[in-house]
Amino acid sequence: MESLISLEAHFQTFPSFSSKTRTMIPPTQVNAYRQNSLFSFSLRAQVNPNETVFEALKAKEWEVGMFQNEVAANQGIRIRRRPPTGPPSHYEGPFRFRLENEGDVPRNILEEIVWNKDKEVAQLKERTPLGLVRKAVENAPPVRDFIGALRAANERTGLPGLIAEVKKASPSRGILRENFDPVEIAQSYEKGGAACLSVLTDEKYFKGGFENLELIRKAGVKCPLLCKEFIIDAWQLYYARSKGADAVLLIAAVLPDLDIEYMVKTCKLLGLAALVEVHDEREFDRVLGIEGVELIGINNRNLETFELDISTTKKLLEGERGRIIRERNIIMVGESGLFTPEDIAYVQEAGVRAVLVGESIVKQSDPGKGISNLFGKDISV
Repeated sequence: MESLISLEAHFQTFPSFSSKTRTMIPPTQVNAYRQNSLFSFSLRAQVNPNETVFEALKAKEWEVGMFQNEVAANQGIRIRRRPPTGPPSHYEGPFRFRLENEGDVPRNILEEIVWNKDKEVAQLKERTPLGLVRKAVENAPPVRDFIGALRAANERTGLPGLIAEVKKASPSRGILRENFDPVEIAQSYEKGGAACLSVLTDEKYFKGGFENLELIRKAGVKCPLLCKEFIIDAWQLYYARSKGADAVLLIAAVLPDLDIEYMVKTCKLLGLAALVEVHDEREFDRVLGIEGVELIGINNRNLETFELDISTTKKLLEGERGRIIRERNIIMVGESGLFTPEDIAYVQEAGVRAVLVGESIVKQSDPGKGISNLFGKDISV
């Protein structure tokens, strides 16, 4: 718990920003952002119910959020954290004139999801401040070794360890399974040889929920659980752990490098594994430059267009990147577009030691048998 206390102290250090109009971020502001990249982490939870103070801090939080968008853009991140317009009412700040004519319509589905998640998390933090979540973490079930389970499965079968996804729907495919019982599906996966499970917790776009994560954990399923969520705030890491998660997903298309670095360190303090997901060369290179990353997923689905191409995995693992991965003993996870034994063999040959699969097995009448069909053999214990 001492490490958690030191972490809380970090969250209480806030940056100071000038009100002058800028067209770029000066080095001093970038440094301030680097030191306090999660400024908004506990801001709302600390505000007294005084309307004037609340609005002033709300305006400052919005301003810092826009700096976060600019830092992200400098790293090639095209997904904006929040709409460029829409500062709090009566707000006069550095972005007012520069942004007043820019649209606030999401440019793709991932951006829409992130904007919705930003509002959702803000509301959750108001209802359940960090202090309450930390108490819940203390009473959470023990963390299980997610990475160790994948390594063991890979060694046992000679095939990629399976992260089987408990998933009812997706924005691109709609409802995947009408008779959706998360516990029954999880138990079938475990019986079929899954090393770990991924549980969708986003409600609006994937018809999931944290209650599914809790139900599976309480049902006695032994597979380590990945909280499949759109994480934009370190508060969510504590929340996921409090609900029984053993691992979380961090998406490089959404998070700037310093946020990923900070969240990876926070995960280590909580005992969580962090699966850092990339989907192109630039994101992969960014993540390889971050210390402490042990698990990287390559999403074969373009996160902006949702088009699939499993050759993405092979392209990203060729040459120098593949050498670095082997040298650091990082586990690579193939994600999306895997439906047949040939698909599994293709990404394994490219260098993955684990795969994350949802649609091709959750749609089967018996998801456990769907695993056998996917791998071309029975991989159960």
